[in-house]
Amino acid sequence: MIEFTSTRANPLVDPSLHVWGWEIPVYLFLGGLVAGLMAIAGWFLLMDRDRRAGSAMSWLPGLGLALLSAGMLALFLDLEHKPYVWRLYTSFQIASPMSWGAWILLAVYPALLGALLLCLPGSLRQAFPALAALSDRLRARVQAVRAIAWANLVLGGLLGIYTGVLLSALGARPLWNSAVLGPLFLASGLSSAAALVHLVARDPADGELLARADNGFLQAEIVLLALFLIGLLTATRVHVRAAGLVLGGPFTAAFWVGVVGAGIALPLLLQSLAVGHRIRHTPVAPLLVLGGGLLLRVVIVAAGQVSRWGPV
Repeated sequence: MIEFTSTRANPLVDPSLHVWGWEIPVYLFLGGLVAGLMAIAGWFLLMDRDRRAGSAMSWLPGLGLALLSAGMLALFLDLEHKPYVWRLYTSFQIASPMSWGAWILLAVYPALLGALLLCLPGSLRQAFPALAALSDRLRARVQAVRAIAWANLVLGGLLGIYTGVLLSALGARPLWNSAVLGPLFLASGLSSAAALVHLVARDPADGELLARADNGFLQAEIVLLALFLIGLLTATRVHVRAAGLVLGGPFTAAFWVGVVGAGIALPLLLQSLAVGHRIRHTPVAPLLVLGGGLLLRVVIVAAGQVSRWGPV
């Protein structure tokens, strides 16, 4: 008996090494952003900040629903067999991150709808009096409010972590073989959501609060990025080679200049000065954070598909 082992990756034989296009980074970014918005909405409900005049809670759940639907559309466009997507919901595979993600995404919608009903915008209250009456009855029940708040907090956390676990579970790509990806994408999603609320909040107190929170999320993101790279550099030679894609390789400039520099370090500096009342709050820092969050997914997805197991 002759055993033959090949580690070749011939583009003439295997032409589809890059199987994910722009849709997956956009889906991962919007999923993380919605996860962060849900966490903020849940915290606002628990702290009764939604009762403040001009509170961001008047539009947070509705925006979350719209962004989640846009992310789901991007994911749907990437699917190869679109007519069979419903089969994901005919079973639950406990060992499959994709199965977990499908059910988490399904549970996110009622949680966001519950938050929207609690904080019904004035235009909807006037257009649908019956819905407004239901909202008032629901608001009067403290346990119902807390249940919806915790549902948004928990599901937001699960959704944010899932976007990273989805990649880390794919062992064929060494760059993604890290347990840090889940917490990293969660921190990035929280940061992006805080930046978005900071950017468009009508209540200055909300903007100030979320700017301070975003500084904490950005610091956590820096630590997690460092742990992610350290984990790769202290693993096998294949993982070291994968880390080299952002440490002198083709993705170095995008990662260090775009993600770390413009997407984390610079907005952290600007927002630290702003919350210290040394400079005024401007849209610059939040926009940089949002751009950096998207670019992080683009770089990780693209570089991960370039990394592979093979001769070292």
